[in-house]
Amino acid sequence: MLPPRDRLSRGGKKDPVRFLLSALLLLLQPVIRVHTELVVVPVVVTDSHGRPVSDLNASNFHVYEDGRLQPTAAFYRGDAPITLGLIVDRSQSMRPKTNAVLTAVSAVLHSIRTNDELFAVDFNDHVSVELPDDHPFTNDPKVIDATLTDVRAEGRTALYDGVAAGLQQLRAGHGERRALVVISDGGDNASKRKYADVLALARQSGGVIYAIGLLAASDEEDQNPEALRRLCTDTGGVAYFPRTADEIAEVSAKVASELSEQYTLGFLPGAQTATRAFRKIEVKVTAEGRGRLHVRTRSGYRSLPERAKP
Repeated sequence: MLPPRDRLSRGGKKDPVRFLLSALLLLLQPVIRVHTELVVVPVVVTDSHGRPVSDLNASNFHVYEDGRLQPTAAFYRGDAPITLGLIVDRSQSMRPKTNAVLTAVSAVLHSIRTNDELFAVDFNDHVSVELPDDHPFTNDPKVIDATLTDVRAEGRTALYDGVAAGLQQLRAGHGERRALVVISDGGDNASKRKYADVLALARQSGGVIYAIGLLAASDEEDQNPEALRRLCTDTGGVAYFPRTADEIAEVSAKVASELSEQYTLGFLPGAQTATRAFRKIEVKVTAEGRGRLHVRTRSGYRSLPERAKP
């Protein structure tokens, strides 16, 4: 590159030839790209009685990546906006549970704040993202309620495909926190995706999965509560299995409340993450005089491949 004094002609005016030559040399120089990706870690802390602890500070948290302590680069406590997706099973096996589904949807939406963004996915044999492509999110719970109320329960069940569609939608969200609430009986007899595919997407999106499992009184072949438990445990969420309308409303409100009291930590990944291998996350909390605290977070993450620039 030409030295600074050569970029200007005498008298302080730019020499057009030298200016163009300088610009050309700049374009020909090797471009060094630095790719930095903040790893977002949603965390729920409860006391020995299972009650949420929502008044901790950043200094109380210690984040480990593959056993190495990482400096905290970001910290939110409860008040950060959330991108929330409702993933609703409308297959034939859910037809007798239609009222329970609508109760669960209504209870979750009732606790949404005005700065949260929402979307909805329903599935049977096929997956439908209910909002249009040009407006994929909404801040109005009534819009989501209306789209899900009119869906008829029929066909087989593609649970993993439905959850995968929700995780992909989460990645386009704008909230600092991201979560899915899956309302289903856990059965799957029509998905093209496998559990491993869904888990990989979850680890890339940073989303937490909660489930409201609506099971029949009898042990039906189509329902699978263990699938819902695995989805939630691996992402830092919880699966609930209410039996009555009151219990459905209670656990739905509990999920919404937990999301509003959730902590969000962020750290910059270590250099070894360039291999894009799975990295284990562990979060520890120290708070003197608070007794034994329980921490729940996702088990780890997998970096997204860096997109090639045109």
